[in-house]
Amino acid sequence: MLLHNRVNREELKARMLADSRPYTTISFYRYHSISEPQQFRDQLYKTLSSLEVVGRIYVAGEGINAQVALPHEHLEAFKQAIHSIDFLESIRLNIAIEEHDKGFYKLDVKVRPKIVADGIDDPDFNPGNTGRYLEAAEWNEMMSDPAAVVIDMRNHYESEVGRFENARCPEADTFREELQEVIDEFQEDRSKRILMYCTGGIRCEKASAWMKHNGFDEVYHLKGGIINYVNQVKSTGIENKFHGVNFVFDQRLSERVSDEIIAKCHQCGSPADTHVNCANVGCHILFIQCASCAEKHDGCCSDICKDVIKLPMEAQVEWRKNRPKPEIFSKGRLKPTQ
Repeated sequence: MLLHNRVNREELKARMLADSRPYTTISFYRYHSISEPQQFRDQLYKTLSSLEVVGRIYVAGEGINAQVALPHEHLEAFKQAIHSIDFLESIRLNIAIEEHDKGFYKLDVKVRPKIVADGIDDPDFNPGNTGRYLEAAEWNEMMSDPAAVVIDMRNHYESEVGRFENARCPEADTFREELQEVIDEFQEDRSKRILMYCTGGIRCEKASAWMKHNGFDEVYHLKGGIINYVNQVKSTGIENKFHGVNFVFDQRLSERVSDEIIAKCHQCGSPADTHVNCANVGCHILFIQCASCAEKHDGCCSDICKDVIKLPMEAQVEWRKNRPKPEIFSKGRLKPTQ
């Protein structure tokens, strides 16, 4: 069988939208030494393709990171397939908070240098020396300590629309940048309890090890991240201390956790927490847009892009070759001059 998808995106999207079966969205990761990443990747692709799995999986010498979806009818077979892999035998599978939309259209399994880009080039760093896991109830209890330092290890555009109470949210564009930023920013908090969280656990787990490597004494991280936390809140009835929506890296872009809207539309400033990509595919920049502005600007980030999408396709292609830098937005935020 082919080990890569050969069908174009539009056809795949049409097939998925026509599929009336219920889908389950799952994420999981594990840091574990994989001696032959390409061989592991090829076998995994064969197995998951047979179960109609779609999504994005990164395989590296340091482990695996996966965000996938599959027809619910194949869920048990999927669990058996994953758990039959030695180092994934006891893996926790994070089930998505919301299941209203289909977030993926095809299966991508890629070999990467690392399962999450961190920029760390320190031969003495041991990513296995992590902080201590906290379950949701423990997390709530430790958060109640006013001396504890709660750090959001996600990018700024993720924390802008949803975050824990009193969380400190570095203004980094990437995880690589944030790892250095937290070491610099929290030097005075070395002796305090450090509580770290992210979407599904993969970033805050490595970050906790990095903090310990850099001399922080007491470091904890939320087990399974926000996704597992919210599922535990729902199953146990404990108080939810996460406000807003949880940003996710698939077509859905977010999962609603609480009714609060803590962000603002980047165009008019009214309450909004819906991330969109500019309707001009030659721009495609990420930003927050309310329903009113979406209608007013045809889903675009600027008047330039609004004009571009009205051009014939040939003219749009020509525009992309020499497209100007975005006037208003940069990496999901308003530029400082605005």
